[in-house]
Amino acid sequence: MPPFPVPRLPALAAALLLALSAAPSRAADDDTTPKGPAVTVLKATKACFANIVELSGTIMPREETAVRPERMGLKVAEVMAEAGDTVTAGQTIARLNLPEGGTVNVLAPVGGTISVSNATIGAMASGKGEALFNIIARNEYDLVGLASTSDLPKLANGQPASIRIIGIGDVDAKVRRIAPTVEPAVQLGPVYIGITTNRKLPINASGRALIKTGQSCGVAVPLTAIQYSAAGTVVQVVKRQRIETKRVETGLMSGGSIEIRDGLNEGEDIVARAGSLLREGDLVRPVSAAANTGAK
Repeated sequence: MPPFPVPRLPALAAALLLALSAAPSRAADDDTTPKGPAVTVLKATKACFANIVELSGTIMPREETAVRPERMGLKVAEVMAEAGDTVTAGQTIARLNLPEGGTVNVLAPVGGTISVSNATIGAMASGKGEALFNIIARNEYDLVGLASTSDLPKLANGQPASIRIIGIGDVDAKVRRIAPTVEPAVQLGPVYIGITTNRKLPINASGRALIKTGQSCGVAVPLTAIQYSAAGTVVQVVKRQRIETKRVETGLMSGGSIEIRDGLNEGEDIVARAGSLLREGDLVRPVSAAANTGAK
């Protein structure tokens, strides 16, 4: 009998092979095991943002036509239209008595809305002085507002606008005229925005115009994904299940989204709601925002 026991080689080899084959499996399991807190992510997408100039102003008639008789010494015999009435060109709106007898009709020279009526039965009508009627020609109105010197270079005739009028709602409009001078005391310049809707509007009513001066298209993210820090404006992205912080240059905003002009690429996974709890290099479990929505 030998002085030392001899190991059984076949049994030892089998044990080593079993250990080696099990090790990669455990490593693979470790790699696929979710780690870190769950973080909602979404893709950075392409979007277009409108460049908007806002200004407030007052609704004014674009053109007001005064209606007077052509001769002196006539007396108002009958009034056939009042302020607020809509009239057509050539419509009889008053009748006047002639000094020598007989009558003459007063016709509306243009279609539109009567803004002022001074015609009173029995009163004298004159070719000079106070007009019998004022008519808002063709029911055309302007919003007359003041734009800052920083916004004036962005404006041009024909740019589309939307005007919100108190008590009326939104009406379509276009920039019609930009005054060539500014008020020196306030550094604001008059802008005339033509309202294109054919409807009665209250004169001197206040309105707010949104003028589209252009648009910019690029990468967009939700406002909630933006963080402002001492290092600047940043967005957190997830790559290989780790947080990366990217400094970005922002642009226009619209509807809860913001334009990213530099620092981020389309398709990157961004943290939908950035927070101070996440740090550079943190291990996280990214969860798609679409998956979260579907799970609700």
